[in-house]
Amino acid sequence: MDLAVAAVVALFTGPDVAVNAPGYRQADALTWLLFAVSTGALLVRSRWPVPVALVTGAACAGWALYGHIGELLNLPVMVALYTVAVRGNRTRTVRTGVIAALVFGAVSLIAGIEVPQPQGAPLLEMLVPLVPLLLGEAVRGRRELTREYADRARRAEAEREREARRRVEQERVRIARELHDVVAHTVSAMTVQAGLALDAFDTRPEVARAAMRQVRASGKDAVRELRATVGVLRADDGAPAAPAPRLDELTELVERVRATGLDVTLHVDAGTVPHLVELAAYRIAQEALTNVIRHARARHAAVSVGRAAGDDGDRLTVEVTDDGIADGGPGEGFGLVGMRERAAAVGGRVEAGPVPGGGWRVRAELPAGQRAADGAGTAAGGGADE
Repeated sequence: MDLAVAAVVALFTGPDVAVNAPGYRQADALTWLLFAVSTGALLVRSRWPVPVALVTGAACAGWALYGHIGELLNLPVMVALYTVAVRGNRTRTVRTGVIAALVFGAVSLIAGIEVPQPQGAPLLEMLVPLVPLLLGEAVRGRRELTREYADRARRAEAEREREARRRVEQERVRIARELHDVVAHTVSAMTVQAGLALDAFDTRPEVARAAMRQVRASGKDAVRELRATVGVLRADDGAPAAPAPRLDELTELVERVRATGLDVTLHVDAGTVPHLVELAAYRIAQEALTNVIRHARARHAAVSVGRAAGDDGDRLTVEVTDDGIADGGPGEGFGLVGMRERAAAVGGRVEAGPVPGGGWRVRAELPAGQRAADGAGTAAGGGADE
């Protein structure tokens, strides 16, 4: 590119150098030497723009002071000044413009005194170097703006990809939590019921048959909920294939748990709460009862769902206690993690641990007001349950 620019400048400047006007010293050895130095410096203008501007400026001043007139003799320095601006920054452009304007004005004034010739007015000559500098500044600014737009586009694309990965991860965790809630509870209950049927098979056949009927009913419930979950995944619009569990269904849940031989009491006084909070409360109670069946040698359990006013609004409290002895406690398995995730998704929290005198307690506090519904929808990220 530099070679092509130098060739074009030489093509236009050379004929002007060769012109001999009567009464002026032109087209001699010094003139052609300045021409060669000026155009040759343009070959390295991209690498050293400021030194090239100094060299071409000196050659142009030499022509003017030597008495060589021409319209295109300042073309090399104009190209050099343009390069200074387009490959530099605004500060350098301003400094170069001030120096170049002063030099051009001084050379025009001196040449007009020492070598009588049709020179332009010094003030007009001072404006000449500002033209290529302004042009170079405009081109450089546009290039920077284009690069900034391209960088913004790349950052936006990267942000969209991160958001997509985050949503996929969030949905994967949600699906895993749903499958765990459905399968773990139902299979645990079916295991206990099958054990009862096996123990009573010979001595108490009626009890065995009742237990097996409960196993069949639990299996049907599990299949129904799994189909609903799969239906959510296969639906084009992401709408659930079946209603999400509600607090009214805690009675059926407790009845299924009682069929395993565990004495469970239930008390619900929740009023109207947002659907997301209601689903979270149901799942937390379900998982807590599952842990009682799987981990505790308990005979009695109590489920309590109540609502109370707090400093930050109404709170829905879900509490499940038992009188058993946990085998080292439920630990930090998927069940307890899932309960905490569900509570956190709607802006609540879950606490679990032993109670004085024996037994285990799971207590969840969830926001129950309209503000909780808005926050829960945002935190849940638009999951299918919602």
